Amino acid sequence: MASAAISYGSPLLEIPADATTFDGFRNWATSDEFPQGYRITFINGELLIDMSPEDLSQHIEIKSTFSGVLYRLCRKTNIGRFFPDGTLVSNKRAGLSAEPDATVVKWDTFKSGKVRLVPRKTRPNEISDLSGTPDMVLEIVSWSSVVKDNQTLRDSYHKAGIGEYWLVNPLGENPDFQILKHAKTGYVAVLPERGWVRSPLFGCSFRLTRKRDPVGQWQYTLRVRAK
Repeated sequence: MASAAISYGSPLLEIPADATTFDGFRNWATSDEFPQGYRITFINGELLIDMSPEDLSQHIEIKSTFSGVLYRLCRKTNIGRFFPDGTLVSNKRAGLSAEPDATVVKWDTFKSGKVRLVPRKTRPNEISDLSGTPDMVLEIVSWSSVVKDNQTLRDSYHKAGIGEYWLVNPLGENPDFQILKHAKTGYVAVLPERGWVRSPLFGCSFRLTRKRDPVGQWQYTLRVRAK
């Protein structure tokens, strides 16, 4: 199969010729030939390639904070399954194949067939990706993903029918945490109440705060209350 090679001062990235089609990209992204160390998003025939390292002090810290809370909450409430960063989510209707910073799928969503666990072709006992419409995805904005997270992915996640899009932007003076709810014409931000933002999916409210740790780096806390 023909391929294109791209190098931006990093190890050579070989892209298969059919990677600009939905099925071609998924086949590549779920194969053993897919390159590690790249964050590659497929949106309607376009490949968005992000090779910027994630910021330890904010991006990874926030991702770890949300992952810990959401994983425990999913287990405690038995609402469904939590999937961490690195989970490939594909939706053919939206022409989308991406790796959100976190994903949640309710058990009822699995049972209805709206989301399917796709076995890996070479190792059927492994799951390669999620196909369909999850109930929630999370993206944490970095300097290299401002447009992608706020516009491109926001539009694509809405087109895919994802009920809640959680968006965290730590780049300003204060961190901005939004829960965006799916509406007919686009996502609508849930209005906060005294700093708390309610998730219809979980039926409870969340609040993100931060303070400096003993070495001067930001330490984030995601609080949950049953309301």
